Amino acid sequence: MKYKRILLKLSGEALMGDNSYGIDPQRLDQYAQEIKRAHDLGIEIAIVIGGGNIFRGVQAEKVGIDRVQGDYMGMLATVINAMALQSALEKNNMYTRLMSGFKIESVCEPFIRRRAVRHLEKGRIVIFGAGIGNPYFTTDSTASLRAIEIEADVVLKGTRVDGVYTADPEKDPKATRYNTLSFQEAYEKNLNIMDMTAFTLCQENNLPIIVFDMNKTGNLEKLVKGEEVGTLITAKN
Repeated sequence: MKYKRILLKLSGEALMGDNSYGIDPQRLDQYAQEIKRAHDLGIEIAIVIGGGNIFRGVQAEKVGIDRVQGDYMGMLATVINAMALQSALEKNNMYTRLMSGFKIESVCEPFIRRRAVRHLEKGRIVIFGAGIGNPYFTTDSTASLRAIEIEADVVLKGTRVDGVYTADPEKDPKATRYNTLSFQEAYEKNLNIMDMTAFTLCQENNLPIIVFDMNKTGNLEKLVKGEEVGTLITAKN
């Protein structure tokens, strides 16, 4: 296998499927089966999932909610998604642990780096909920930070498009996909891959990112086997 330990980043919106909000059970089960295929190969898997299908902290100010309060509400939304994913994974006969950026002891373990690594070494899938536990940080930043902390080999950002394009492929039919990019090129081209904090963390720690289509059956399995899927972003191109 090309990778021994991965950090899989999923968006909350991806769980909506064709719905306008909430969680689509079919999409949830699809993701669980995709993750199982990779896990059955012996890959150690950690997961960060967003909460945009339920609530986004940045939306808070628009409705008169304090930004910090809104961010904590968004973090709780990620815990709801993480619990749903945990249930789907366990339904597919995988052992999991859910770790939270702040204390919610009834449903999550607190995040302790050494404990997270030990869970991974024992073959458990570790899901990180509640962001990093602080406002003003996105789940992209959480994914980058946790990946660095657990010494993951790569961040796999699962999206609904098959990589990074010169423009939005859903709006511009002439947009072309990059197979590889350097961090510097992504900066210079102003490509919207992750927020700047998350992206800089990966660049400074030489942690590659792969953006790929999570909705296509078999893509995750192909990636961990080393096949070229999506767009690879590294320190050097």
